[in-house]
Amino acid sequence: MVFHYRAEILQLLVSPAHAYFGRAKDGPADDVPTNLVDRVEVVANKGIRGDRFFGVKAHTEAAVTFLAAEAWDAVGEVLGVDVPDTAAARRNVVVRGLELDPLRAVEFEIDSGDGPVRFRGGRPAHPCSWMDRMVVDGARKALIGRGGLRAEPLTDGILRVGRVVVLSPVELDSSKAALPVKRAQPIK
Repeated sequence: MVFHYRAEILQLLVSPAHAYFGRAKDGPADDVPTNLVDRVEVVANKGIRGDRFFGVKAHTEAAVTFLAAEAWDAVGEVLGVDVPDTAAARRNVVVRGLELDPLRAVEFEIDSGDGPVRFRGGRPAHPCSWMDRMVVDGARKALIGRGGLRAEPLTDGILRVGRVVVLSPVELDSSKAALPVKRAQPIK
């Protein structure tokens, strides 16, 4: 059985290099561009063309990162603050209306109008200590279980900002997109 869902891609981020490396107290790299774009080219088994993880063998199973906007908003609610734009999280694809955790270890498709792009959900995208520096103190802890999903692209295609159709072999519940998950490890 295949389930059909409607969701929205709010943001697409492509960055050719890591901005958050080393110790957070030293600050992010100054000369690393963060490109917020309207469309990205996804390449099977490689990632998003132009991104820092593109074609990096150690990251092919986690080349594309997803974040639920509801989870990001929940961090602000938990901490009682306004959080900055989701670009601070450095996730490639920010979605609204899509529960991510059940997509671990399954193949799913996202179609933003140019035909479906197939992914295999991988491990959770855990938050790092940089979140306390770049977002607000306590953000890393608030993001635990809400950091998103890493995925491997299985087909080539285009993703665009805007409304999308998601095909999934498992049931999803968008009302749970903000909830922290308890299983931190990949599902095998």
